[in-house]
Amino acid sequence: MITGKITGKWLAIAITVTGALLAQALLTSAHAADDRDLLFKKSIVWRALTPNDKLAVYGMDDPVIEGVACHYTLPEIGGVSGTLGMAEEVSDISISCRQYGQVKFKEKFEQGSEVFRERRSLVFKRMHIVRSCDPKRNIMVYMVYSDRPIEGSPKNSTSSFAIQPWGGEEAPQRCSDWLK
Repeated sequence: MITGKITGKWLAIAITVTGALLAQALLTSAHAADDRDLLFKKSIVWRALTPNDKLAVYGMDDPVIEGVACHYTLPEIGGVSGTLGMAEEVSDISISCRQYGQVKFKEKFEQGSEVFRERRSLVFKRMHIVRSCDPKRNIMVYMVYSDRPIEGSPKNSTSSFAIQPWGGEEAPQRCSDWLK
């Protein structure tokens, strides 16, 4: 029989879950606010009385390479579980990166170095954007993928562009000169 009383055990569980969800929301929003810009969201699945499923498009600059921007689209699950941050987001993420100004490397980087990362579920799934250099062709290559500690995820998307002279620059920098 339900009496309406909350026992100490259930109160402790409720406080723990609420605290974990609040911490997750604060960490995710603080990390996202510094590194990316939300450009727009488009509803793709209507849900009654709860937020719809959406595709969200974000833009971000490469923190190590001036003159390079990436845009990526990722699905956001709505409904009750999505609203509470407990839905496991799907791994269908696309990316496109371009040179929008003179390319200036700020520091050396390793092949496959991480540009950005974000949690895609409460505990297990993360999205990563990594960069690489094709030294033979002087092309920057970016890949987005999601991972899970146990089974991984084969879903990924790749974008590349050739580094071009910009604004009267005679020859662009060679990405191979900036590899560790």
